[in-house]
Amino acid sequence: MNKLVIPLIIILSLPLIFQSTPTEILKLKIFDTFVQTPEPSPYFTILNITEEDIEREGGYPLPRKRLAEIQIDLINSGAIGVGWVVSFPQADRMGGDEVFAESLNYIPSVLATFENDNNIFPETTGTVILGDDIGGYYSKGVVKNIPILTEGQYVFEGVSSAPTDIDNLVRRLPLLMRTPEGWVPAFGTQVLKTLVGAETYIIKTNYNGLEEIRVKGLPTVPVDSLGRKWISWVNTPETTLQEMNVQGKFVFIGITASGVMPQVATPVGLLEPHKIQAALSESILIEKSPYIPDYSLSVEIASLVLSVSLIWAIINYFGITWGVLLSLSILSFTGLLGVYLIRLGVLIDFSWTFISQGLTSTVAFYVNYRKQYVLRQQIKKQFEHYLDPRQVKKLQNNPELLKLGGEKRYATFLFTDVRGFTSLSESVEPEQVTYIMNKALTAQQSAVQKYEGMVDKYIGDAMMAIFNAPIDLKNHEDKAIECALEIQKNMVILNKKLVAEGLPSIAIGIGINSGEAIIGNMGSDQRFDYTAIGDSVNTAARLESSTKEVGQDLIIGQNTKQKSKFKLKLLKPIKVKGKTKALKIYTYEQN
Repeated sequence: MNKLVIPLIIILSLPLIFQSTPTEILKLKIFDTFVQTPEPSPYFTILNITEEDIEREGGYPLPRKRLAEIQIDLINSGAIGVGWVVSFPQADRMGGDEVFAESLNYIPSVLATFENDNNIFPETTGTVILGDDIGGYYSKGVVKNIPILTEGQYVFEGVSSAPTDIDNLVRRLPLLMRTPEGWVPAFGTQVLKTLVGAETYIIKTNYNGLEEIRVKGLPTVPVDSLGRKWISWVNTPETTLQEMNVQGKFVFIGITASGVMPQVATPVGLLEPHKIQAALSESILIEKSPYIPDYSLSVEIASLVLSVSLIWAIINYFGITWGVLLSLSILSFTGLLGVYLIRLGVLIDFSWTFISQGLTSTVAFYVNYRKQYVLRQQIKKQFEHYLDPRQVKKLQNNPELLKLGGEKRYATFLFTDVRGFTSLSESVEPEQVTYIMNKALTAQQSAVQKYEGMVDKYIGDAMMAIFNAPIDLKNHEDKAIECALEIQKNMVILNKKLVAEGLPSIAIGIGINSGEAIIGNMGSDQRFDYTAIGDSVNTAARLESSTKEVGQDLIIGQNTKQKSKFKLKLLKPIKVKGKTKALKIYTYEQN
Protein backbone atom coordinates (compact mmCIF):
# COMPACT_ATOMS: atom_id res chain seq x y z
CA MET A 1 0.00 0.00 0.00
CA ASN A 2 2.73 2.47 0.91
CA LYS A 3 4.29 1.96 -2.52
CA LEU A 4 1.37 3.91 -3.97
CA VAL A 5 2.07 7.18 -2.17
CA ILE A 6 5.09 8.34 -4.24
CA PRO A 7 3.42 7.79 -7.66
CA LEU A 8 0.30 9.46 -6.27
CA ILE A 9 2.25 12.53 -5.13
CA ILE A 10 4.01 12.79 -8.51
CA ILE A 11 0.73 12.57 -10.43
CA LEU A 12 -0.98 15.13 -8.23
CA SER A 13 1.97 17.53 -8.42
CA LEU A 14 2.16 17.57 -12.23
CA PRO A 15 -0.72 20.08 -12.74
CA LEU A 16 1.06 22.50 -10.39
CA ILE A 17 4.53 21.98 -11.82
CA PHE A 18 3.38 22.52 -15.39
CA GLN A 19 0.58 24.98 -14.50
CA SER A 20 -2.05 23.16 -16.54
CA THR A 21 -4.95 25.17 -17.93
CA PRO A 22 -7.65 23.72 -15.62
CA THR A 23 -5.44 24.20 -12.59
CA GLU A 24 -4.59 27.79 -13.52
CA ILE A 25 -8.23 28.67 -14.20
CA LEU A 26 -9.26 27.11 -10.91
CA LYS A 27 -6.62 29.17 -9.14
CA LEU A 28 -7.86 32.37 -10.74
CA LYS A 29 -11.49 31.62 -9.88
CA ILE A 30 -10.53 30.98 -6.27
CA PHE A 31 -8.74 34.32 -6.17
CA ASP A 32 -11.77 36.06 -7.62
CA THR A 33 -13.87 34.64 -4.82
CA PHE A 34 -11.69 35.88 -2.00
CA VAL A 35 -10.28 39.14 -3.35
CA GLN A 36 -12.01 41.81 -1.35
CA THR A 37 -13.76 44.87 -2.65
CA PRO A 38 -12.50 47.57 -0.25
CA GLU A 39 -13.95 50.98 0.36
CA PRO A 40 -12.97 53.57 -2.26
CA SER A 41 -10.30 56.12 -1.47
CA PRO A 42 -11.32 59.81 -1.17
CA TYR A 43 -9.08 60.83 -4.08
CA PHE A 44 -10.82 59.64 -7.23
CA THR A 45 -14.06 59.80 -9.14
CA ILE A 46 -15.15 58.58 -12.55
CA LEU A 47 -16.81 60.81 -15.13
CA ASN A 48 -18.77 58.89 -17.73
CA ILE A 49 -19.50 60.45 -21.10
CA THR A 50 -22.67 58.58 -21.92
CA GLU A 51 -24.49 57.82 -25.11
CA GLU A 52 -27.01 60.53 -24.24
CA ASP A 53 -24.16 63.05 -23.84
CA ILE A 54 -22.80 62.21 -27.29
CA GLU A 55 -26.21 62.54 -28.89
CA ARG A 56 -26.69 65.85 -27.14
CA GLU A 57 -23.33 67.09 -28.44
CA GLY A 58 -24.07 66.02 -31.98
CA GLY A 59 -22.14 62.74 -32.19
CA TYR A 60 -18.72 61.27 -31.62
CA PRO A 61 -15.95 62.36 -31.53
CA LEU A 62 -16.74 65.43 -29.51
CA PRO A 63 -15.05 68.60 -30.78
CA ARG A 64 -11.81 69.46 -28.98
CA LYS A 65 -13.26 72.87 -28.07
CA ARG A 66 -16.07 71.05 -26.25
CA LEU A 67 -13.51 68.85 -24.47
CA ALA A 68 -11.71 72.03 -23.41
CA GLU A 69 -14.98 73.31 -21.95
CA ILE A 70 -15.40 70.07 -20.01
CA GLN A 71 -11.84 70.38 -18.70
CA ILE A 72 -12.47 73.98 -17.57
CA ASP A 73 -15.81 73.01 -15.97
CA LEU A 74 -14.00 70.28 -14.01
CA ILE A 75 -11.40 72.77 -12.81
CA ASN A 76 -14.10 75.21 -11.76
CA SER A 77 -15.90 72.38 -9.93
CA GLY A 78 -12.84 71.68 -7.79
CA ALA A 79 -11.10 68.81 -9.60
CA ILE A 80 -7.43 68.44 -8.61
CA GLY A 81 -6.51 66.56 -11.79
CA VAL A 82 -8.00 65.00 -14.88
CA GLY A 83 -7.20 61.74 -16.61
CA TRP A 84 -8.49 61.41 -20.15
CA VAL A 85 -8.64 57.65 -20.85
CA VAL A 86 -9.17 58.56 -24.48
CA SER A 87 -6.49 58.83 -27.15
CA PHE A 88 -6.05 61.71 -29.58
CA PRO A 89 -3.83 60.35 -32.37
CA GLN A 90 -5.07 62.81 -35.01
CA ALA A 91 -5.56 66.54 -35.19
CA ASP A 92 -9.03 68.00 -34.70
CA ARG A 93 -10.53 68.88 -38.10
CA MET A 94 -12.40 71.73 -36.45
CA GLY A 95 -9.23 73.35 -35.16
CA GLY A 96 -9.76 72.94 -31.42
CA ASP A 97 -6.44 71.37 -30.50
CA GLU A 98 -4.79 74.56 -29.22
CA VAL A 99 -7.73 75.41 -26.99
CA PHE A 100 -7.86 71.89 -25.62
CA ALA A 101 -4.07 71.84 -25.09
CA GLU A 102 -4.24 75.08 -23.15
CA SER A 103 -7.04 73.76 -20.89
CA LEU A 104 -4.98 70.67 -20.05
CA ASN A 105 -2.14 72.74 -18.65
CA TYR A 106 -4.03 74.39 -15.79
CA ILE A 107 -4.03 71.33 -13.51
CA PRO A 108 -2.23 67.98 -13.70
CA SER A 109 -3.68 66.09 -16.66
CA VAL A 110 -2.92 62.61 -17.93
CA LEU A 111 -3.68 61.45 -21.46
CA ALA A 112 -4.00 57.80 -22.40
CA THR A 113 -1.92 55.97 -24.97
CA PHE A 114 -3.42 52.63 -25.93
CA GLU A 115 -1.39 49.51 -26.60
CA ASN A 116 -0.85 48.67 -30.25
CA ASP A 117 1.48 46.40 -32.22
CA ASN A 118 3.04 49.26 -34.14
CA ASN A 119 6.44 49.46 -32.38
CA ILE A 120 5.87 53.14 -31.61
CA PHE A 121 6.59 53.98 -27.99
CA PRO A 122 5.97 56.98 -25.75
CA GLU A 123 8.70 58.82 -23.91
CA THR A 124 10.34 56.83 -21.13
CA THR A 125 10.17 57.78 -17.47
CA GLY A 126 12.88 58.01 -14.84
CA THR A 127 13.60 54.73 -13.02
CA VAL A 128 16.04 53.43 -10.43
CA ILE A 129 16.72 49.68 -10.54
CA LEU A 130 17.60 47.94 -7.27
CA GLY A 131 19.04 44.65 -8.43
CA ASP A 132 19.56 43.20 -11.88
CA ASP A 133 17.65 44.82 -14.69
CA ILE A 134 15.57 41.77 -15.58
CA GLY A 135 11.92 40.88 -16.03
CA GLY A 136 9.08 43.17 -16.87
CA TYR A 137 6.09 43.39 -19.18
CA TYR A 138 7.24 44.13 -22.74
CA SER A 139 5.14 46.63 -24.64
CA LYS A 140 4.70 46.15 -28.38
CA GLY A 141 3.92 49.79 -28.98
CA VAL A 142 1.19 52.37 -28.45
CA VAL A 143 -1.10 54.73 -30.30
CA LYS A 144 0.41 58.12 -29.39
CA ASN A 145 -1.37 61.41 -28.93
CA ILE A 146 -0.60 64.36 -31.18
CA PRO A 147 2.39 66.37 -29.86
CA ILE A 148 0.52 69.63 -29.28
CA LEU A 149 -1.56 68.03 -26.53
CA THR A 150 1.42 66.64 -24.61
CA GLU A 151 3.75 69.62 -24.60
CA GLY A 152 2.32 71.31 -21.52
CA GLN A 153 4.15 71.36 -18.20
CA TYR A 154 1.30 69.65 -16.38
CA VAL A 155 0.44 67.15 -19.10
CA PHE A 156 1.59 63.53 -18.85
CA GLU A 157 0.94 60.26 -20.64
CA GLY A 158 0.23 56.76 -19.40
CA VAL A 159 -0.39 53.51 -21.22
CA SER A 160 -3.83 51.98 -20.99
CA SER A 161 -3.39 48.24 -21.36
CA ALA A 162 -5.58 45.28 -20.60
CA PRO A 163 -3.61 42.00 -20.75
CA THR A 164 -5.83 39.04 -20.00
CA ASP A 165 -5.28 35.85 -18.06
CA ILE A 166 -5.72 32.38 -19.45
CA ASP A 167 -9.52 32.62 -19.18
CA ASN A 168 -9.57 35.98 -21.06
CA LEU A 169 -10.35 38.07 -17.97
CA VAL A 170 -8.38 41.10 -16.85
CA ARG A 171 -7.21 40.71 -13.27
CA ARG A 172 -3.76 42.28 -13.13
CA LEU A 173 -2.12 45.16 -14.91
CA PRO A 174 1.53 46.14 -15.35
CA LEU A 175 2.48 49.25 -13.40
CA LEU A 176 5.41 49.83 -15.74
CA MET A 177 6.09 48.47 -19.21
CA ARG A 178 9.46 47.77 -20.74
CA THR A 179 10.29 49.24 -24.17
CA PRO A 180 13.51 49.25 -26.22
CA GLU A 181 14.24 52.75 -24.88
CA GLY A 182 13.35 52.12 -21.24
CA TRP A 183 10.33 52.04 -18.97
CA VAL A 184 6.94 53.69 -19.52
CA PRO A 185 4.18 53.93 -16.87
CA ALA A 186 0.66 52.58 -16.95
CA PHE A 187 -2.08 55.17 -16.93
CA GLY A 188 -3.18 54.48 -13.36
CA THR A 189 0.42 54.52 -12.14
CA GLN A 190 1.14 57.82 -13.85
CA VAL A 191 -1.94 59.36 -12.21
CA LEU A 192 -0.58 58.68 -8.72
CA LYS A 193 2.94 59.75 -9.61
CA THR A 194 1.51 63.00 -10.95
CA LEU A 195 -0.53 63.66 -7.81
CA VAL A 196 2.40 63.22 -5.39
CA GLY A 197 4.77 65.12 -7.66
CA ALA A 198 7.37 62.36 -7.77
CA GLU A 199 9.91 62.16 -10.57
CA THR A 200 11.25 58.61 -10.40
CA TYR A 201 10.00 55.04 -10.11
CA ILE A 202 12.04 52.70 -7.89
CA ILE A 203 12.07 49.12 -9.15
CA LYS A 204 13.30 46.27 -6.96
CA THR A 205 14.12 42.99 -8.68
CA ASN A 206 15.10 39.50 -7.62
CA TYR A 207 16.34 36.37 -9.36
CA ASN A 208 12.94 35.90 -10.97
CA GLY A 209 12.27 39.41 -12.25
CA LEU A 210 10.45 42.36 -10.75
CA GLU A 211 9.50 42.19 -7.07
CA GLU A 212 8.38 45.67 -5.98
CA ILE A 213 7.65 49.04 -7.52
CA ARG A 214 7.64 52.19 -5.41
CA VAL A 215 7.04 55.87 -5.90
CA LYS A 216 8.16 58.28 -3.18
CA GLY A 217 5.13 59.23 -1.12
CA LEU A 218 3.15 56.09 -2.09
CA PRO A 219 2.97 52.57 -0.61
CA THR A 220 5.46 50.00 -1.87
CA VAL A 221 3.60 47.79 -4.32
CA PRO A 222 4.44 44.06 -4.54
CA VAL A 223 4.26 42.86 -8.13
CA ASP A 224 4.88 39.65 -10.05
CA SER A 225 7.99 39.08 -12.13
CA LEU A 226 6.41 41.01 -15.04
CA GLY A 227 5.62 43.99 -12.86
CA ARG A 228 1.88 43.29 -12.78
CA LYS A 229 -0.38 44.30 -9.92
CA TRP A 230 -3.48 42.36 -8.97
CA ILE A 231 -6.55 44.58 -9.05
CA SER A 232 -8.90 45.13 -6.13
CA TRP A 233 -12.14 46.07 -7.85
CA VAL A 234 -13.00 49.19 -5.89
CA ASN A 235 -16.37 50.77 -6.52
CA THR A 236 -15.00 54.23 -7.29
CA PRO A 237 -17.75 56.93 -7.17
CA GLU A 238 -19.09 58.01 -10.57
CA THR A 239 -20.52 61.28 -11.80
CA THR A 240 -21.87 62.83 -15.00
CA LEU A 241 -21.34 65.95 -17.09
CA GLN A 242 -24.49 67.39 -15.55
CA GLU A 243 -23.57 66.67 -11.92
CA MET A 244 -19.81 67.40 -11.95
CA ASN A 245 -19.45 66.07 -8.41
CA VAL A 246 -15.65 66.28 -8.45
CA GLN A 247 -14.63 68.57 -5.59
CA GLY A 248 -11.12 67.60 -4.37
CA LYS A 249 -10.99 64.56 -6.69
CA PHE A 250 -8.83 63.37 -9.53
CA VAL A 251 -11.24 62.61 -12.36
CA PHE A 252 -10.98 59.61 -14.71
CA ILE A 253 -12.86 60.47 -17.91
CA GLY A 254 -14.01 57.83 -20.35
CA ILE A 255 -16.70 56.96 -22.87
CA THR A 256 -19.48 54.56 -21.86
CA ALA A 257 -21.50 54.95 -25.07
CA SER A 258 -21.91 51.61 -26.81
CA GLY A 259 -19.64 50.98 -29.78
CA VAL A 260 -17.16 53.72 -28.96
CA MET A 261 -14.75 52.25 -26.40
CA PRO A 262 -14.34 48.48 -26.22
CA GLN A 263 -15.43 46.94 -22.95
CA VAL A 264 -13.07 44.53 -21.23
CA ALA A 265 -14.11 41.37 -19.38
CA THR A 266 -13.15 41.32 -15.69
CA PRO A 267 -14.18 39.21 -12.69
CA VAL A 268 -16.77 41.88 -11.83
CA GLY A 269 -18.20 42.18 -15.36
CA LEU A 270 -17.56 44.22 -18.51
CA LEU A 271 -15.74 47.49 -17.83
CA GLU A 272 -14.54 50.40 -19.93
CA PRO A 273 -10.80 51.29 -19.89
CA HIS A 274 -11.17 54.36 -17.66
CA LYS A 275 -12.88 52.30 -14.94
CA ILE A 276 -10.10 49.69 -15.08
CA GLN A 277 -7.41 52.37 -14.79
CA ALA A 278 -9.25 53.94 -11.86
CA ALA A 279 -9.30 50.51 -10.18
CA LEU A 280 -5.54 50.22 -10.77
CA SER A 281 -4.88 53.55 -9.08
CA GLU A 282 -7.13 52.59 -6.17
CA SER A 283 -5.39 49.23 -5.82
CA ILE A 284 -1.94 50.82 -5.58
CA LEU A 285 -3.09 52.75 -2.51
CA ILE A 286 -4.32 49.57 -0.78
CA GLU A 287 -1.38 48.18 1.19
CA LYS A 288 -2.96 44.73 1.59
CA SER A 289 -4.11 44.49 -1.97
CA PRO A 290 -3.60 40.91 -3.23
CA TYR A 291 -0.40 39.77 -4.90
CA ILE A 292 1.36 36.50 -5.74
CA PRO A 293 4.84 36.19 -4.22
CA ASP A 294 7.59 34.58 -6.26
CA TYR A 295 7.79 31.66 -3.85
CA SER A 296 4.11 30.80 -4.24
CA LEU A 297 4.64 27.82 -6.57
CA SER A 298 7.30 26.34 -4.29
CA VAL A 299 4.99 26.70 -1.29
CA GLU A 300 2.09 25.18 -3.20
CA ILE A 301 4.11 22.13 -4.28
CA ALA A 302 5.67 21.69 -0.83
CA SER A 303 2.30 21.94 0.91
CA LEU A 304 0.83 19.40 -1.50
CA VAL A 305 3.64 16.89 -1.04
CA LEU A 306 3.78 17.22 2.76
CA SER A 307 0.03 17.22 3.37
CA VAL A 308 -0.66 14.33 0.97
CA SER A 309 2.12 12.27 2.60
CA LEU A 310 0.79 13.12 6.05
CA ILE A 311 -2.80 12.19 5.16
CA TRP A 312 -1.64 8.91 3.65
CA ALA A 313 0.41 8.08 6.75
CA ILE A 314 -2.39 9.06 9.13
CA ILE A 315 -5.01 6.93 7.41
CA ASN A 316 -2.65 3.97 7.25
CA TYR A 317 -1.57 4.30 10.87
CA PHE A 318 -4.80 5.31 12.60
CA GLY A 319 -7.29 3.55 10.37
CA ILE A 320 -10.44 4.87 8.76
CA THR A 321 -12.26 6.34 11.78
CA TRP A 322 -9.45 8.46 13.22
CA GLY A 323 -8.04 8.89 9.73
CA VAL A 324 -11.25 10.61 8.62
CA LEU A 325 -11.21 13.01 11.58
CA LEU A 326 -7.53 13.89 11.28
CA SER A 327 -7.67 14.20 7.49
CA LEU A 328 -10.66 16.53 7.76
CA SER A 329 -8.63 18.58 10.22
CA ILE A 330 -5.80 18.89 7.69
CA LEU A 331 -8.24 19.86 4.93
CA SER A 332 -9.86 22.46 7.19
CA PHE A 333 -6.48 23.88 8.21
CA THR A 334 -5.41 24.16 4.57
CA GLY A 335 -8.59 25.94 3.58
CA LEU A 336 -8.46 28.34 6.52
CA LEU A 337 -4.76 29.08 5.94
CA GLY A 338 -5.44 29.89 2.29
CA VAL A 339 -8.30 32.22 3.18
CA TYR A 340 -6.22 33.87 5.93
CA LEU A 341 -3.31 34.54 3.57
CA ILE A 342 -5.62 35.92 0.90
CA ARG A 343 -7.13 38.23 3.51
CA LEU A 344 -3.59 39.45 4.17
CA GLY A 345 -3.15 40.00 0.46
CA VAL A 346 -0.82 37.04 -0.15
CA LEU A 347 -2.22 34.96 -3.00
CA ILE A 348 -0.77 31.51 -2.37
CA ASP A 349 -3.13 29.08 -3.99
CA PHE A 350 -4.02 25.99 -1.98
CA SER A 351 -6.95 25.03 -4.18
CA TRP A 352 -5.19 22.18 -5.99
CA THR A 353 -3.51 21.14 -2.75
CA PHE A 354 -6.97 21.06 -1.17
CA ILE A 355 -8.34 18.97 -4.04
CA SER A 356 -5.29 16.68 -3.91
CA GLN A 357 -5.85 16.17 -0.20
CA GLY A 358 -9.42 15.14 -0.92
CA LEU A 359 -8.35 12.78 -3.71
CA THR A 360 -5.60 11.29 -1.54
CA SER A 361 -8.01 10.81 1.34
CA THR A 362 -10.46 9.07 -0.97
CA VAL A 363 -7.80 6.76 -2.42
CA ALA A 364 -6.28 6.04 0.99
CA PHE A 365 -9.71 5.38 2.49
CA TYR A 366 -10.56 3.00 -0.33
CA VAL A 367 -7.24 1.16 -0.19
CA ASN A 368 -7.37 0.99 3.60
CA TYR A 369 -11.00 -0.10 3.58
CA ARG A 370 -10.23 -2.71 0.96
CA LYS A 371 -7.27 -3.92 3.00
CA GLN A 372 -9.39 -4.09 6.15
CA TYR A 373 -12.22 -5.78 4.27
CA VAL A 374 -9.87 -8.46 2.96
CA LEU A 375 -8.39 -8.84 6.44
CA ARG A 376 -11.84 -9.11 8.02
CA GLN A 377 -12.82 -11.77 5.50
CA GLN A 378 -9.59 -13.64 6.19
CA ILE A 379 -10.27 -13.48 9.92
CA LYS A 380 -13.81 -14.69 9.40
CA LYS A 381 -12.69 -17.53 7.16
CA GLN A 382 -9.98 -18.58 9.59
CA PHE A 383 -11.93 -18.35 12.85
CA GLU A 384 -15.66 -18.58 12.15
CA HIS A 385 -15.66 -22.36 12.59
CA TYR A 386 -13.53 -22.29 15.72
CA LEU A 387 -14.65 -19.24 17.73
CA ASP A 388 -17.90 -17.90 19.05
CA PRO A 389 -19.39 -15.43 16.50
CA ARG A 390 -19.06 -12.62 19.03
CA GLN A 391 -15.36 -13.30 19.35
CA VAL A 392 -14.98 -13.43 15.58
CA LYS A 393 -16.69 -10.04 15.37
CA LYS A 394 -14.33 -8.67 18.00
CA LEU A 395 -11.32 -9.88 16.04
CA GLN A 396 -12.70 -8.36 12.85
CA ASN A 397 -13.13 -5.01 14.57
CA ASN A 398 -9.73 -5.24 16.27
CA PRO A 399 -7.34 -7.03 13.91
CA GLU A 400 -4.42 -5.76 15.97
CA LEU A 401 -5.31 -8.49 18.49
CA LEU A 402 -3.83 -10.91 16.00
CA LYS A 403 -0.13 -10.31 16.04
CA LEU A 404 1.05 -11.87 12.82
CA GLY A 405 4.15 -13.97 13.08
CA GLY A 406 3.47 -15.09 16.65
CA GLU A 407 3.79 -13.74 20.17
CA LYS A 408 4.73 -15.26 23.51
CA ARG A 409 1.52 -15.61 25.44
CA TYR A 410 0.33 -17.36 28.61
CA ALA A 411 -2.72 -19.49 27.83
CA THR A 412 -4.51 -22.71 28.66
CA PHE A 413 -4.56 -25.59 26.18
CA LEU A 414 -7.15 -28.36 25.98
CA PHE A 415 -6.75 -31.58 23.99
CA THR A 416 -9.39 -34.26 23.39
CA ASP A 417 -9.16 -37.63 21.68
CA VAL A 418 -11.62 -40.43 20.98
CA ARG A 419 -10.60 -43.66 22.67
CA GLY A 420 -10.60 -46.80 20.62
CA PHE A 421 -11.10 -45.00 17.33
CA THR A 422 -9.39 -47.77 15.38
CA SER A 423 -11.78 -50.40 16.80
CA LEU A 424 -14.71 -48.09 16.15
CA SER A 425 -13.77 -47.58 12.51
CA GLU A 426 -13.51 -51.34 12.02
CA SER A 427 -16.87 -52.10 13.62
CA VAL A 428 -19.14 -49.75 11.65
CA GLU A 429 -19.44 -48.46 8.11
CA PRO A 430 -17.29 -45.49 7.02
CA GLU A 431 -20.37 -43.30 6.63
CA GLN A 432 -21.35 -44.11 10.21
CA VAL A 433 -17.85 -43.34 11.46
CA THR A 434 -18.05 -39.96 9.79
CA TYR A 435 -21.49 -39.35 11.27
CA ILE A 436 -20.36 -40.27 14.79
CA MET A 437 -17.18 -38.17 14.60
CA ASN A 438 -19.01 -35.10 13.25
CA LYS A 439 -21.52 -35.38 16.11
CA ALA A 440 -18.76 -35.83 18.68
CA LEU A 441 -16.62 -32.93 17.44
CA THR A 442 -19.67 -30.68 17.17
CA ALA A 443 -20.54 -31.44 20.79
CA GLN A 444 -16.97 -30.55 21.80
CA GLN A 445 -16.79 -27.39 19.70
CA SER A 446 -20.06 -26.03 21.10
CA ALA A 447 -18.62 -26.39 24.60
CA VAL A 448 -15.38 -24.62 23.61
CA GLN A 449 -17.30 -21.71 22.10
CA LYS A 450 -19.64 -21.52 25.09
CA TYR A 451 -16.68 -20.89 27.38
CA GLU A 452 -14.99 -18.45 24.98
CA GLY A 453 -12.17 -20.68 23.84
CA MET A 454 -10.94 -21.22 20.32
CA VAL A 455 -10.89 -24.55 18.51
CA ASP A 456 -7.41 -24.43 17.07
CA LYS A 457 -7.59 -27.52 14.91
CA TYR A 458 -8.95 -31.01 14.41
CA ILE A 459 -6.43 -33.82 14.03
CA GLY A 460 -8.41 -36.83 12.90
CA ASP A 461 -10.48 -37.82 15.94
CA ALA A 462 -8.65 -35.33 18.17
CA MET A 463 -9.27 -31.65 18.92
CA MET A 464 -7.04 -28.86 20.21
CA ALA A 465 -8.49 -25.75 21.86
CA ILE A 466 -6.87 -22.57 23.19
CA PHE A 467 -8.16 -20.34 25.99
CA ASN A 468 -6.82 -16.75 26.24
CA ALA A 469 -5.93 -16.46 22.57
CA PRO A 470 -6.37 -14.74 20.23
CA ILE A 471 -8.60 -12.69 22.58
CA ASP A 472 -7.72 -11.99 26.20
CA LEU A 473 -9.82 -14.12 28.53
CA LYS A 474 -9.99 -13.68 32.29
CA ASN A 475 -9.81 -16.83 34.41
CA HIS A 476 -8.98 -18.89 31.33
CA GLU A 477 -7.83 -21.81 33.51
CA ASP A 478 -11.33 -22.14 35.00
CA LYS A 479 -12.92 -21.58 31.60
CA ALA A 480 -10.97 -24.54 30.21
CA ILE A 481 -12.01 -26.81 33.12
CA GLU A 482 -15.65 -25.73 32.77
CA CYS A 483 -15.39 -26.48 29.05
CA ALA A 484 -14.05 -29.99 29.80
CA LEU A 485 -16.95 -30.67 32.14
CA GLU A 486 -19.40 -29.38 29.53
CA ILE A 487 -17.82 -31.71 26.94
CA GLN A 488 -18.31 -34.65 29.27
CA LYS A 489 -22.00 -33.73 29.75
CA ASN A 490 -22.45 -33.31 25.98
CA MET A 491 -20.86 -36.69 25.35
CA VAL A 492 -23.28 -38.38 27.78
CA ILE A 493 -26.20 -36.87 25.87
CA LEU A 494 -24.65 -37.80 22.52
CA ASN A 495 -24.01 -41.40 23.55
CA LYS A 496 -27.67 -41.84 24.52
CA LYS A 497 -28.65 -40.67 21.02
CA LEU A 498 -26.10 -42.93 19.34
CA VAL A 499 -27.27 -45.97 21.27
CA ALA A 500 -30.88 -45.10 20.43
CA GLU A 501 -29.84 -45.08 16.76
CA GLY A 502 -28.16 -48.47 17.09
CA LEU A 503 -24.66 -47.04 16.98
CA PRO A 504 -21.85 -47.63 19.43
CA SER A 505 -21.14 -45.08 22.16
CA ILE A 506 -17.78 -43.41 22.39
CA ALA A 507 -15.45 -42.25 25.14
CA ILE A 508 -12.96 -39.42 25.03
CA GLY A 509 -9.97 -38.38 27.04
CA ILE A 510 -9.25 -34.72 27.91
CA GLY A 511 -5.93 -33.13 28.84
CA ILE A 512 -5.54 -29.55 30.11
CA ASN A 513 -2.38 -27.60 30.78
CA SER A 514 -1.46 -23.89 31.13
CA GLY A 515 1.74 -22.09 30.32
CA GLU A 516 3.59 -19.87 27.91
CA ALA A 517 3.62 -20.66 24.20
CA ILE A 518 4.25 -18.96 20.87
CA ILE A 519 0.82 -18.19 19.46
CA GLY A 520 0.07 -16.65 16.07
CA ASN A 521 0.00 -17.30 12.34
CA MET A 522 2.42 -20.08 11.53
CA GLY A 523 3.30 -21.41 8.10
CA SER A 524 4.53 -20.21 4.74
CA ASP A 525 3.70 -17.03 2.85
CA GLN A 526 1.15 -18.92 0.80
CA ARG A 527 -0.41 -21.07 3.52
CA PHE A 528 -0.54 -20.46 7.26
CA ASP A 529 -2.71 -21.23 10.28
CA TYR A 530 -3.31 -19.60 13.61
CA THR A 531 -1.95 -22.04 16.20
CA ALA A 532 0.23 -22.45 19.28
CA ILE A 533 3.56 -24.18 19.75
CA GLY A 534 5.61 -24.75 22.83
CA ASP A 535 6.32 -27.08 25.73
CA SER A 536 3.07 -26.22 27.53
CA VAL A 537 1.13 -27.23 24.41
CA ASN A 538 3.00 -30.52 24.10
CA THR A 539 2.43 -31.20 27.80
CA ALA A 540 -1.34 -30.78 27.40
CA ALA A 541 -1.29 -33.28 24.53
CA ARG A 542 0.78 -35.74 26.63
CA LEU A 543 -1.67 -35.43 29.51
CA GLU A 544 -4.54 -36.31 27.20
CA SER A 545 -2.61 -39.34 25.92
CA SER A 546 -2.15 -40.51 29.54
CA THR A 547 -5.85 -40.50 30.47
CA LYS A 548 -6.39 -44.16 29.51
CA GLU A 549 -3.23 -45.22 31.38
CA VAL A 550 -4.23 -43.31 34.50
CA GLY A 551 -7.83 -44.44 34.28
CA GLN A 552 -9.27 -40.94 34.17
CA ASP A 553 -11.28 -39.15 31.49
CA LEU A 554 -9.82 -35.76 32.50
CA ILE A 555 -6.27 -34.86 33.53
CA ILE A 556 -5.29 -31.34 34.56
CA GLY A 557 -1.73 -30.04 34.82
CA GLN A 558 -0.07 -28.36 37.81
CA ASN A 559 0.01 -24.83 36.25
CA THR A 560 -3.72 -24.91 35.59
CA LYS A 561 -4.52 -26.16 39.08
CA GLN A 562 -2.51 -23.37 40.73
CA LYS A 563 -4.69 -20.59 39.28
CA SER A 564 -8.02 -22.43 39.30
CA LYS A 565 -10.86 -21.90 41.73
CA PHE A 566 -11.88 -25.57 41.42
CA LYS A 567 -11.01 -28.09 44.11
CA LEU A 568 -9.14 -30.72 42.14
CA LYS A 569 -8.10 -34.19 43.18
CA LEU A 570 -4.40 -34.94 43.20
CA LEU A 571 -3.49 -38.05 41.27
CA LYS A 572 -0.33 -40.08 41.27
CA PRO A 573 2.48 -38.26 39.42
CA ILE A 574 3.22 -39.55 35.95
CA LYS A 575 6.09 -39.44 33.57
CA VAL A 576 5.41 -38.25 30.03
CA LYS A 577 7.49 -38.22 26.90
CA GLY A 578 9.94 -35.34 26.77
CA LYS A 579 10.02 -34.78 30.56
CA THR A 580 12.71 -36.08 32.89
CA LYS A 581 10.69 -35.47 36.04
CA ALA A 582 7.30 -36.84 36.90
CA LEU A 583 4.42 -34.40 36.59
CA LYS A 584 1.88 -33.61 39.25
CA ILE A 585 -1.55 -34.17 37.76
CA TYR A 586 -5.10 -33.58 38.91
CA THR A 587 -8.64 -34.40 37.96
CA TYR A 588 -12.07 -33.06 38.76
CA GLU A 589 -14.08 -35.34 41.00
CA GLN A 590 -17.84 -34.97 40.94
CA ASN A 591 -19.42 -34.55 44.37
